[in-house]
Parts: sequence; C-alpha cells; structure tokens
Amino acid sequence: MIKAHPLREDAPFFTRNKMAHKAGFVNIVGNPNVGKSTLMNLLVGERISIATFKAQTTRHRIMGILNTEDMQICFSDTPGVLKPNYKLQESMLNFSESALQDADVLLYVTDVVETPDKNADFLEKVSKLDVPILVLINKVDLSNQEALVAKVEEWHTVLPEAEIIPISALCKFNVESVLSRIKALLPDSPPYFDKDQWTDKPARFFVTEIIREKILLYYDKEVPYSTEVVVEQFKEQPDIIRISAVIYVERNSQKGIIIGHKGVALKKVSTEARKSLEKFFGKNIFLEIFVKVDKDWRNSERELKSFGYNLD
Repeated sequence: MIKAHPLREDAPFFTRNKMAHKAGFVNIVGNPNVGKSTLMNLLVGERISIATFKAQTTRHRIMGILNTEDMQICFSDTPGVLKPNYKLQESMLNFSESALQDADVLLYVTDVVETPDKNADFLEKVSKLDVPILVLINKVDLSNQEALVAKVEEWHTVLPEAEIIPISALCKFNVESVLSRIKALLPDSPPYFDKDQWTDKPARFFVTEIIREKILLYYDKEVPYSTEVVVEQFKEQPDIIRISAVIYVERNSQKGIIIGHKGVALKKVSTEARKSLEKFFGKNIFLEIFVKVDKDWRNSERELKSFGYNLD
C-alpha cells in the first residue's frame, strides 16, 4: 500500500491547525487500452504515464501529484486488469489490486465498447469497496446518444452506488467535471507529500518509460512486450545528462529485431528517446543504449524483482 500517515511532526503549521485542507489518494483502474494513462496525464497536468495505442503499456503503479494551496490529489495510474499468463502479468495485476486497498476515491475507467462482464472478478472486488467510485465511460466521441444512455444504464445495474460520468480523454471532454467531482469527494487532511513534489518515482524511472514507449511505437507483435529497460548510468551535469541504458529481450532473434539492419532500428529508438528526454528534463541528453538477452525474464521471480516488479 502506498498510503502513509499524513500527520508529520515537521508538517507546516497550516496543515496541523483548523484551516481547511484536503488530500487523498485517487486511484485509476480498469481494463487494458481504455485510456487510463491519457486521463492520468490530463488530470495531473504533467506527462507522467506513457500512453500508446497498444494494450498493456503501463506495467507499474505510477503516482502523479496535483498540488494547490488548499489541496493535494495523489493520482495513481495502474496496469490494465487482465488474467495473468506469466509472472510479469501477475505483478501487473498486483499493482492494480493494491490500488483498491488505499483509495480515497476510485476512478474505474471503461469505454463505450467494453461490457461490465469483462474481468468480472476484479469488478466484484470494486463493488465491495466502501469509498466513492466514479465510473468513467471514455471515448464517447466514438458513440451516439442512444448507445451512451444504454451503456450508462448497464453500468448503473452493475455498480448502483457509483457515479457514472461519460468522458473523452482524447478530446478533453468532461475531464474538468471529473476533477471538480474529485475535489468535492476528497477528505479533509494535511498533505501526504511535500507541496513541490509531483511524483513518487525517481528520474531513472522516467528514462526507462520513455525508452520503452519508443519501443512500443516502433516495433510490432510480441517484441515490445518481451523487452525491459534498465538505466545503468544517470549522471547529471550542469548542462547535460549522460545516460546509459540497456534493453533486455528474451531471445537472440528479438535482439536482432531491436537492433535492426546495420543498427538502423536501434538508432531510431535512441534518437526519438533522446528528443523526448531532452523535452522532459529540459536539458541536453547524451544517451547510449545497448541490447542484451535475458532469457525468459518475464517468468523469473529473481529478474522481475530486480526490475522493480511486485510479486508479493
């Protein structure tokens, strides 16, 4: 569980007196490819979660913190809920289920195509929560009024205590309404984190995510899902950050695909990743990427733990 007790001895005086301040954990869950990461980035106002058109993009639980003078909202993006086929997916499911344990407000994201019976076991756990639940029906720009009304009724039947809000994260439709509703539902509390903090992840994590995003964008089929990125060196200097990273794959054939003929494919990934990293950090980036084989790492508990996955 992420949540910690907010009453710190070193907390500013205004957080310990009777002045109104709200804070809480707003966790985003749902099935793969429904738009959770796009929504998270909109709500936080920062590009924290990678968002591509491919399912299973998010592998970790990623926090983004929105701060105002009288409020702190700790959003968590989670992997899409799925039935695990290997140990990596078991870890991803653990991250999603952990988000049910410490939520002050839960955002269950679905879309206009998905039916409530998909991953019914997880939804059953959601229905038993004693916290406010907002069911966000995303991608309404792809539907019509009649179909949307039917979809809202369908979700009311499954989660009668939840509030149903149609949205389009891509078109930014109704996202401000969701944020306003969250603010109204947050409990009174001092902040959990320093007010200048915007995530719980270190800089190295975002390097791995940006490189992995480029892999998801530029390679097809199973190859992107068989890769893991590790930062071996992150050296920040006044005018440049020097980064050395390794892309791990499961088989030699995948290594050849990642590198490409005469290294062209890897060079493209490195160039695009460097551009995104320079934008993210606001500094020049020197980036070198190597490719190594770590056979069947997705089913190795030892390797997954070394890569930061939760198997407990």
